[in-house]
Amino acid sequence: MEEVVRQLRLAIHEARVAFDCIGIGEIERAQTSLITARTAMDAADTVLRHSLAGHPAEEVAAEGVAVLAAIAD
Repeated sequence: MEEVVRQLRLAIHEARVAFDCIGIGEIERAQTSLITARTAMDAADTVLRHSLAGHPAEEVAAEGVAVLAAIAD
């Protein structure tokens, strides 16, 4: 689950970079950041699907809560 969180954070970061790049007119850099964000989202989806295939959704959700709680500390 930590990998899902890491990939989602990367996607959020890259989406913000793309937004900022558009605001300053760096369209090519924005496109690169959007591709990276999309790739990170795809990776998070793959890891989450794999987790759900091998474990009940409640177990995966509980692990996700535990990971976020650990990160917050």
